[in-house]
Amino acid sequence: MNEKKFKILEIAGIPIIYLTATLLHFVYELSGGSTLSILFASVNESVWEHIKIFAVGFVLWSVIELFWVKPPFKKFVVAKTVSLYFLSMSIIAFFYTYNLFTKEPILWLDLLSAGVFVVLSQYISFRLTTNNSQIADYFPVAVLLLMTFFVMFFSFTIFPPRIDLFRDPVTGMYGIIDDYIDQGAVFLSKTA
Repeated sequence: MNEKKFKILEIAGIPIIYLTATLLHFVYELSGGSTLSILFASVNESVWEHIKIFAVGFVLWSVIELFWVKPPFKKFVVAKTVSLYFLSMSIIAFFYTYNLFTKEPILWLDLLSAGVFVVLSQYISFRLTTNNSQIADYFPVAVLLLMTFFVMFFSFTIFPPRIDLFRDPVTGMYGIIDDYIDQGAVFLSKTA
């Protein structure tokens, strides 16, 4: 693996991940609620949906890096898994911590903190992939954690737990099912 090339790609990934997340924030609405957009785009303003769009950008860029640089596969998967969980958990922890004091979200702080966590996740990924540790030994655990993440990722938009992480603060609804039920109720009331 060319370490210098990998470092350049990790740095280049920072704005790409952020811009991908920004684009995915609007794809669901712009697509008219297409089925495919439900899986990858933000369907509401919940914290979970914002984590989802950053995770999509992160995973897509990781796949590009994997094919472009060809790092040691097992080490890379472990490093990216750790970084993906760091990114997701940091966004959640920071959001709820500062909300304890402000009692409401602050958009510019959310945007800035997400950028900082993308930078840190890329740094962690680079350090873990290029150091001399034996993290490849944790490959089976990383695969299990990735599978768990993807199961949550693809199911919680459709079947979200009824906790604050999944609640849209604008509508008070959860996931996509509530939105479809609400649209159906509006449709039925207009036709009656």
